[in-house]
Amino acid sequence: MTHSVHTSASTARHTLPDDGLTGRAGRARREPMAVRALRDDTYLVDTEHDSYVVDLDGRSCTCPDYRLRGARCKHLRRVAMEVNEGLVPPPGKRDGVCAVCGESVFVPVDRGSYLCPAHSPERGEFVRDRETRSLLLVTRVTSERADERETEDGTVVADYGSNAEYGGHEPVIEAVYVGRAVTENGRMNVAGLRRYSFPASRLARVPAALRPNLAVVGV
Repeated sequence: MTHSVHTSASTARHTLPDDGLTGRAGRARREPMAVRALRDDTYLVDTEHDSYVVDLDGRSCTCPDYRLRGARCKHLRRVAMEVNEGLVPPPGKRDGVCAVCGESVFVPVDRGSYLCPAHSPERGEFVRDRETRSLLLVTRVTSERADERETEDGTVVADYGSNAEYGGHEPVIEAVYVGRAVTENGRMNVAGLRRYSFPASRLARVPAALRPNLAVVGV
């Protein structure tokens, strides 16, 4: 399976749309700057004159305006703006790509395989197995890769023949077969059912209009 890779926002200096703000907030938007997230949860802000390091959580900056005046400088404001507008990852996240479609996505700084919102089903959501057409219910979306996760019998998920067409780099999704659940009085109880592991793209999300109208317990 081939995946496209989308690059994150350009690291070249740029401005943000002018929204009429004045003072430091206005300069933060109108002046060309490049913001880059660093591995220690700080941000490098490159301006036309110099570069500074911003600690968003600590509300500090290495620029003279902050060091000498204690001001919430334009660099701090610019980083907050770019985080709020989804241009750079927030603290605790890094640039990544969805393991299924390759779309840019902010992911936890720890290693693992992740999905964008479009390809990450919710716990308790109905999905369909592309191979068997069976209906399943998601019990957990993990960050473990299919070529690393072992099942109960010691077989790696990606090594199953039925998973050959799906990416080994994809995160594993755990799910139960709906047909094996006990259904009574409009409630489906999946407690105690065996959890099976699948590469993410093997499970297709079921449109809301086609999902069973059942309350689910025991997920």
